[in-house]
Amino acid sequence: MQHDFHTVTPEQTRVRTLGPAKIANPMMDDGKGFSSCVDETRRVLMDPFPTEQAADSCLLLPDFELAGPREHVYFDPSKLKTAIVTCGGMCPGINSLVRAIVLQLHYIYGVKNVVGVRFGLQGFIPSYGHDLIELNPTSVLNVHGRGGSFLGMSRGAQPMDEIVDSLERLNIGLLFMIGGDGTLRAAEAITDEITKRQMKIAVVAIPKTIDNDICFVEKTFGFQTAVEAATHAILGAHNEATGAPNGIGLVKLMGRMSGFVAAHATLALTEVNFCLIPELEFELEGDKGLLAALEERIRQRGHAVVVVAEGAGQKLFDGADLGTDASGNPKLGDIGTFLKKRFNQHFADNGLEINLKYIDPSYLIRSVPANSNDRVYTGFLGHHSVHAGLAGKTGMMVSLWNNQFVHVPIELAISHRSHVDPKGNLWRAVREATGQPTLLNETANGC
Repeated sequence: MQHDFHTVTPEQTRVRTLGPAKIANPMMDDGKGFSSCVDETRRVLMDPFPTEQAADSCLLLPDFELAGPREHVYFDPSKLKTAIVTCGGMCPGINSLVRAIVLQLHYIYGVKNVVGVRFGLQGFIPSYGHDLIELNPTSVLNVHGRGGSFLGMSRGAQPMDEIVDSLERLNIGLLFMIGGDGTLRAAEAITDEITKRQMKIAVVAIPKTIDNDICFVEKTFGFQTAVEAATHAILGAHNEATGAPNGIGLVKLMGRMSGFVAAHATLALTEVNFCLIPELEFELEGDKGLLAALEERIRQRGHAVVVVAEGAGQKLFDGADLGTDASGNPKLGDIGTFLKKRFNQHFADNGLEINLKYIDPSYLIRSVPANSNDRVYTGFLGHHSVHAGLAGKTGMMVSLWNNQFVHVPIELAISHRSHVDPKGNLWRAVREATGQPTLLNETANGC
């Protein structure tokens, strides 16, 4: 991943709080054997490998607050009302995460008043008419085995003032927001509106995106499940390609701006010959372009598998303005169907008959149940988000960083996106696994 550590100051990693935490943490005195808590002064370096010059300098290195239970909490659990909202698109593990939060609130902290907001941020706006759901151990009993989101999702901006009005009207003291980049931006705006009104409401976010492109997050939940599910599609494409003369399997995977799913799925099942991601341009035409490389592969080996992330090759659409979606993201050209058409046209023009199978498993992958690794991961995220919220932390998200769970200010997390580093270990491994060339007719070097 690419992260610009050099532009971050220690002040930017400091997490806001609603005020001093003065109430003894009930989990430390409940007779269940909990005795350890996290010292507020414990930090995790942002850059695990600082340069010698940076390490020897007199300046403080940016670091993150370590997640975990605190000795004292800000909220009185017996009087606290919390809400959970899931926003954006589907992702494996949402239900498992919601369940972890509810059980942690109920059994560990004794918070009994928990509500689920239906259909994303729409659920806060009265005109939509979405009812709240009471969340308790019974209502979330079996949800972790299901895909999708039992609370429902929605995209699109909603008025921040109306959302905060609803929080105040409902007497919500702690809001958990589960979502991707757009949701994090909404969480930051909600936090700012709450601060402007001088209200004591905490906002804790848990990053959710299959694309794995949130800054200062080693991996987002659902990513491992998505990669695993994507490999099934790639295996199907490989079987189709090898089962017919001059077979080509073309698979389009998620990844609007970052190619992590495509890259990891390529490495997980090394049957891929060409992996195309948004971070790296490629050309179709010319002696070194994709069409020439694919034709050479077919003539030599008689089959090929091409994996393309949905955001790859957008320059091939000649700068066409396709508008924006409900979340304000630019709409993408359909690179999968575009390549399918161009492959068929190229080989027909060159008198070579091919058998091309195009697979787009995106919505199937998004809605599958989380695998065991992601269920364990969402459990940790749920527990740490509750610890943070009860302690009065706000305007922050829980993240895994340098193999430690930490608190990251939302403002820092949305400052830029995480991308596959074209010169990093991940992409080098993909190049080695596929053997693919640069797919550019003129390059500065061979890397």
